[in-house]
Amino acid sequence: MKLGPVIPVLRMFDVGKAREFYLGFLGFAVDWEHRFEDGMPLYMQISRTGCALHLSEHHGDACPGAAVRIAIDDIDALHAELLARHCGYGRPGVETMPWGLRELKAHDPFGNRLIFYTEA
Repeated sequence: MKLGPVIPVLRMFDVGKAREFYLGFLGFAVDWEHRFEDGMPLYMQISRTGCALHLSEHHGDACPGAAVRIAIDDIDALHAELLARHCGYGRPGVETMPWGLRELKAHDPFGNRLIFYTEA
């Protein structure tokens, strides 16, 4: 038996703000979108270099306030990229944790946290 990759489902409440944060600020791209019909909640997959996330407006899919840990091989490059965007979502820093990892935390507009991490 082999398990596949984990794809977190994160709750969103405003598609425009989600696009601004995940696509504009973090640099993800939309893989696909689904609505059962016009005016219904959006469910979509976004990805960036092998990391996929699902974002959902559906009430029962997820609770806001989740935390997702994402391994990254060059946290300094991501940090520089985010700072260069001068976005209103903050200026996350890179912190060395006592357990030997370096982390960059980004908070989306819906209370979810994305924690990018690498070995110190």
